Formats: sequence, C-alpha cells, structure tokens
Amino acid sequence: MTARLSVAQGAALSIGAVLGTGLISMPALAAAAAGPAALLAWLALILLSAPLAWTFAALGARFPDAGGVATYTGMAFGRRAAAAVGWCFYFAVPLGAPVAAGFTGGYVAGVLGGGRTTEFLTFLVLAATTYAMNWFGLRVSGRIQLVLTGTLAALLVVTVLAALPHLDTANLTPFAPHGWSGVGAAAAILVWGFAGWEALSSLSAEYRDPRRDVPRATLIAVAVVGVLYLAVAGVSVLALGPALAGSRAPLADLLAIGLGGPARPVTAVVAVVLTLGAMNAYFAGASRLGVALARDGALPDRVFGGRRRSLTFIFVTGVGCALLPLGLHTSTLLVTGCFTLVYVLGTAAALRLLPRGWSRVVAGAAFVAVTGLLWLNGWPALFSLAIAAGALIYQAVFSKKGGQGGEPLVDPQRVDGPEPEDDPLPVAAVSGQVVEG
Repeated sequence: MTARLSVAQGAALSIGAVLGTGLISMPALAAAAAGPAALLAWLALILLSAPLAWTFAALGARFPDAGGVATYTGMAFGRRAAAAVGWCFYFAVPLGAPVAAGFTGGYVAGVLGGGRTTEFLTFLVLAATTYAMNWFGLRVSGRIQLVLTGTLAALLVVTVLAALPHLDTANLTPFAPHGWSGVGAAAAILVWGFAGWEALSSLSAEYRDPRRDVPRATLIAVAVVGVLYLAVAGVSVLALGPALAGSRAPLADLLAIGLGGPARPVTAVVAVVLTLGAMNAYFAGASRLGVALARDGALPDRVFGGRRRSLTFIFVTGVGCALLPLGLHTSTLLVTGCFTLVYVLGTAAALRLLPRGWSRVVAGAAFVAVTGLLWLNGWPALFSLAIAAGALIYQAVFSKKGGQGGEPLVDPQRVDGPEPEDDPLPVAAVSGQVVEG
C-alpha cells in the first residue's frame, strides 16, 4: 500500500481513534465515582496520554507496521504474548459493544422514554444493523469516519460554549465526597475515553516519512484531545453539579441548559450515528482479527476460521453480554481492564525494543503509569488477566502453531483479502487495534 498520510491527516485519524462514544457518558460515570474530584482523574489521564502516545509513536516511527501493539509484543516476547494481546482486543469487543450502545441508549431513552428497556432495544438495533452491514461486507469509509469524528468534535465545542453562561463554582463543593480513592476509581473508568493511542503505531506505516511525521501528528493529537476532554469535563462539573453523577446523557443535559429542550433529539441522533460508526469499525476489525488468530493457531479454526463465523460469534456473544446482570459501571471496568493490559504489554515491549535514551525513559514512565491503572481497575482487572492466561494456555495445550519464535501474528486486514470500500481508512484504523474512546 502506498503511503499517503500527511501530518494533518494522521493527526485527524489519531484524534478519531481516541475521541469516541465514551465521551457522551464518561463525565457522568467519572463524577459518580469521585464527584468534582473526577477533574483530577481527567487531568491525570490527559497527562498520561503524552508519554503513552509518545511511546507508541516512537515504536511506530522505528518499526512501521500495521500490526501495531500485537506486532511489537510479538517482537519483544514471542507469538504467545502477541496472541494474548489479540485475545484481549477480540474478547473485549462483544463485552464493549453493549457498553457503547448503553451510553447511546441513555440519550435515546431521554427522548423516547422507556428507560432500561429502550436502552436494551437500542443496543439490539445497533448490533443487528452492524452485524448485517459486516455480513454483506458493507464498511463505513475513511471519509465518513472522519466526518463522524469531526461531528463529535463540533458537538463538544458547541456543548462547551452553550453551557459557559451557566457555570457555577459552588458545584465544586464538596470536592471529594467519596474520598481520594474515588479519583483512582474514576481514572480506571476513564481509560475507556482514552483508549486508542495504540493506533499511532498501527498507522505509522501509512505516513510518508514516519520518523518525522509520526511525532508531529502525535503532539497535535494529544493537544487537541486534551483540550477537548478537559473542557467538556470541567463544564460538565461546573454546570450540572450534583445532577451530573446521575445523568444518563450529560451532553444532552448540557445542551438543554444552554439551548433548550429541543437539543435532546439532536444529540440522540448524533449519538446513534457515532455509535453505529464505532461499532461497525469494531465488528469489521474484530471479525478479521478472530480469523487471523485462528489461522495462527491462537483460536480454534472450526469456530473462528472464517470472517462470518467470527462475526457471528461477536454478535451472539455481545447479545449474551447485554443480558448479563452487570451494571454499566462494572461492564466498563471489565472492558477498560482489557485495554489497560494491552497498554501494559505494549509499553513493556517498548522497553525491550526502543534504544537507550529518553524514548525508553518515557516508555518506562508510561509502563509504570498503566500498570498503576491496571491495579486501580480493581477486581475487574482479573478478567483481562484471565483472558491473557486463556490465550497462553490454549496455545500451550491445543495449538501446534503457538511457539515463541517466528513471525508476528497475521495482519487481520489481510486474512480474507480486500473488500470494496470507498476511501478506506489505513488498515489499522478499522482493525482491532483501534478501540473507540
């Protein structure tokens, strides 16, 4: 594939990989965990983004490859470790789809009523639509994905501006109603909103000059994401106050304060479209990732050895996860635990692959930070560790291809060959490597 990404395009795609459906509900979940002190968790995650993004950018600039974190983990620790990364991504998708749709369901229920029933039906409609699109090979193009990201960014800016006249510093007290441990709990939840920095390494092979362009695009992406997130979080706390913690649709509530009630249907429509685009990217990439893992002996070929079989597993398992008696808070932590473990393995790989110098020092700082986040994740982190252990056990017991050496895992975008697509995203941008924030 001919390299074609400019710095601006790469920055836009990187921003799109991080900004996502989570932001439409993350302010409320974080506030429920920590109160106004959740702002400290937002700030901590923004500061963590710099070394984390720079680590993946350094890996991408030095080893341009679409395989991203799985490739680098395989280079550093062997195929079994790379498969563990693949499992964490793959099995997080069916668990994460109901979470993403649950965020959007709160907006739809706010307009139509029906509470939890409407939220569940929203998930079923979105999941079934995404399943059908991917069954027939219909994909959201790169151009449309960028339009969706731009729409979200514009919505965030409008939301902030509309709510500015209604800010009240009295809403900062009590600042930490749940104690300082609540800040750590909020940080563990907010990983959802910051997942996607690994796309920087996955996109590296698409740049015209990776060593020069990747760092530049990274700086732009970190700055834009940081400003948008901190602005939305700050305005949410100051304008909504205690009501934020119980909100199912915080952006709609903010727009309703600033622009009036009619803003709610608009935000609901935007939320549905954004979630459909995000779920389509997840299902498209994960279905191919499952095939890649099966062909490399990391999953049973009889169940996952075909794009439609892998896709069906994701859909059916996703519906099953939606029926589990798990709250949105717990489900989010289970998924973010998988994201965080991937970051732990990715930054650990960077410590082995990057040359001595300040890049390795930055990678070390990122490794310590994400390991701390995994600890803050609490007992749900055991889920991600169990998935990784399952990958290792499966290969040791059942796989004849799961040796420690050899080439990294197959690129999931190459297992079935290309499908028709208008202005496609670079392979990693629609693969299992990108977890919508």
